[in-house]
Amino acid sequence: MKRYELESFLKSFLIFLMLFEVLLTINFLHEYQVKKVEIEDKIHIEMKLCAFTLQCTGLKTDFVDNSEKKEENILYQDGDFYSYFSVPTSDKYLMKVMYSRANYMLRVKKLENKLTKRFWLYSVFALLISLFFSIYTLMPLQRALRLNEEFVKDILHDFNTPISSMLINLKLFKREIGDNKKIQRLENNIQSILSLQDNLRIFLKGLPSHSESFSLNELVQNRVDYFSVLYSDVTYKTSMDNTILETNKDAFTRILDNLLSNAGKYNSANGQVDIVLQGYSLTIQDTGKGIKQPLKVFDRYYKEQERGIGIGLHIVKKLCDELVIPITIESKEGKGTNVKLNLSTIISTHS
Repeated sequence: MKRYELESFLKSFLIFLMLFEVLLTINFLHEYQVKKVEIEDKIHIEMKLCAFTLQCTGLKTDFVDNSEKKEENILYQDGDFYSYFSVPTSDKYLMKVMYSRANYMLRVKKLENKLTKRFWLYSVFALLISLFFSIYTLMPLQRALRLNEEFVKDILHDFNTPISSMLINLKLFKREIGDNKKIQRLENNIQSILSLQDNLRIFLKGLPSHSESFSLNELVQNRVDYFSVLYSDVTYKTSMDNTILETNKDAFTRILDNLLSNAGKYNSANGQVDIVLQGYSLTIQDTGKGIKQPLKVFDRYYKEQERGIGIGLHIVKKLCDELVIPITIESKEGKGTNVKLNLSTIISTHS
């Protein structure tokens, strides 16, 4: 089960379970109140039986002066429970029957224990039902996602033939007329399409975890040369020493490409991109439009511009997590964006 499928499952499960638990809680609170009233009614009935039959197990009795303030057959709750009953042989006295608060609380506690056990039993049943409903509701989503993934895989596969044909023909054309800026731009645009393909492949199935040693400076300069042609109105500047990284080069290149591409694509006219290494921190800073909600840019499909499909930075975060590279983004609208990669875990100790 993929992360977003697990997230959907857990959310559905929690919603179902919380709904069941709320209904159970309301039901049991209502039943608790009803049962408490029933206990009080039983106590009153026991008092009446005591008054008429003198069978007063668990009850105390006394005789008090009959006064107009004392109502008969009413259950009083003043600390202990008590009630007044007429005495057939005397109008001067009333029989007072008492039931202790302690005994009442014992009966209430017994009721609470009984209802609590039943509540947890029903809660387990609700958990199982929630689990079943969550799995049931997830199945159509999984089928739709699998169909979507298969469709994207087929599209990616079908792209290979025309893209390969374009690259071969461009190379042949380049041999015939020599180096040309327009041909270079076409090659760069085809590379951009290939880069999008790689993004989609990573999005669908992840990336192999093999590592290798390579020069950060050489890789950055190579990618800067590529994007400088693609975004000719943006100036790319680098400042770093000869640092060797030990990690998956393809994955790190994909991280770098997405960040440099965004820095060029969303930059201002005649803008600038600075790539600086200070200690373990690699910073990519641009003078572009900035981001309204930097905390959301790593969310899948989130985008603030019409361009793109909103998975570039999500893939960057995914790859950074796989390579154990902490990443942070700071941005202000109209002033630009600052992305920091902490390379402490992948800088080679032999560099």
